[in-house]
Amino acid sequence: MSFIRKIRKNGKIYLAEVENRWINGKCVQKHIRYIGKETDGRTILSTSISDAVIDDVKIYGPLLILNHLAQKIGLQEMLGDYGREILSMVYAHCMDYKSVNQMERWYARTDLAMLLGLEKVTEERLLDALDSLEKMNSLRLQQQIFTRVLSLFKIDVSGIVYDVTNTYLYGKRCSLGKLGNDKEGVKGRPLIQVGLAVTRDYGIPVCHKVMDGNVHDARMFRDFVTDLRSFNIKKGTVIYDRGIASDQNIKDAGKIGWQTLCGLPIKGNLEKFVRSRISGSIFVNIDNRVHLNKNIFYVIDYPYSVGGVDGVLAICFNEKQERELRESLYDEIEAARVLLSQKRTIKEGMREFFTPDGKLRTEVLKASEELLGYTCLFSTEKISKNEMVRLYFDKDIIERAFRSLKGIVRLRPVRHWLYNRVNAHVFLCYLSYLLLSLLQHRLKRIEITAEEALMELESLYKVYLRDPKKEFQFSRTVALTKKQESIMKAVDRKLMKT
Repeated sequence: MSFIRKIRKNGKIYLAEVENRWINGKCVQKHIRYIGKETDGRTILSTSISDAVIDDVKIYGPLLILNHLAQKIGLQEMLGDYGREILSMVYAHCMDYKSVNQMERWYARTDLAMLLGLEKVTEERLLDALDSLEKMNSLRLQQQIFTRVLSLFKIDVSGIVYDVTNTYLYGKRCSLGKLGNDKEGVKGRPLIQVGLAVTRDYGIPVCHKVMDGNVHDARMFRDFVTDLRSFNIKKGTVIYDRGIASDQNIKDAGKIGWQTLCGLPIKGNLEKFVRSRISGSIFVNIDNRVHLNKNIFYVIDYPYSVGGVDGVLAICFNEKQERELRESLYDEIEAARVLLSQKRTIKEGMREFFTPDGKLRTEVLKASEELLGYTCLFSTEKISKNEMVRLYFDKDIIERAFRSLKGIVRLRPVRHWLYNRVNAHVFLCYLSYLLLSLLQHRLKRIEITAEEALMELESLYKVYLRDPKKEFQFSRTVALTKKQESIMKAVDRKLMKT
């Protein structure tokens, strides 16, 4: 294989294409052609652009950024023998996701052969790469990645936000897929549950886990707490919503030294407590007012205990949410009335509002309306009600993470049906979101999203040219716009040299 050799002569650096050959047991270097020279660190070719013809145009800009971030944390080496193939699929998820059987065509349009040193991809090789990913110790690999990210990007973990989503599968042969309550309303398809933990400040993924679609969110959290022990994060606050909250989960988080801030479902003894406090109370007054972004909350806090764990309970009231929920409830009741008049079945949740002969139970409706707009927060750490509201309701970072997983990196739907490949598919999505979150972290100074940055860089192509007279091949990237240059510098100024 030929390569470029630098030849120093009379204080100048000349470039030549040469090739090593073995002749009579000795390695002899054969000169193939003169290429040009190097001046002030820049290469000046012996050919002219005007004489060249275009051989190919490759997608380059977005891949250069993603590959730079992946190489910075040593992701390829951590992913093993199939690291390059796995990274090619991860980049595809970040940019222009194609299923495995379409990857070869997408790959041919990109400059990944040069960036990854991967001559070509095949469907068979990519499926082998997915299988290799499942054979790895997923938790240990996520620990290695997270530790490396914290070290290289100087990220301090003051808290973790945790949530669970589900996604549906095509087909019904995967043992993970179980019928459950789809959070986006898709019915009749088997689901898998995906738990994800991200850092509170920057949304960097800590770890994820895949479980059967009928596993409850609270059970998922118990497994997460077990996994969190091995990450050696000594302290912080874990934040999660009321669907995950339970006495046991609050205790388990405390056992590993973590504070809890969570929502609590208003039912049972807590419902009695809340009703006793809001009855005759004037919630809406300036002393209770907490302003967060475009929302106004009225909050009163009390000492409270959950499962024997002492903390602070904040009862929060949002007038805007109350109006929206009331109108939504009225719409559902009106729709149920029409169905009952037609002798048709109504939703399970609507039956309590009607008598057997179809009349509205006004006392039940009134009792339900009393709690509309109210939310209960519980914190094991003694913090102000303002801080509780800010930390809990401003946890949009986990929602953005799930939007990225389901949107940009195409978590949903999962088209694989083998158990190991379903897990591997979710792991690819996790790695893709990891790179997007790291990109977002680097872009924080120029106020542009990671998705917008990748789209902006799509026009940064690499053009491969050839001099038909000298049969000399070379490449050039198109000129950077000012915005593309600012993105490159924000990620790493060294990329400008590339």
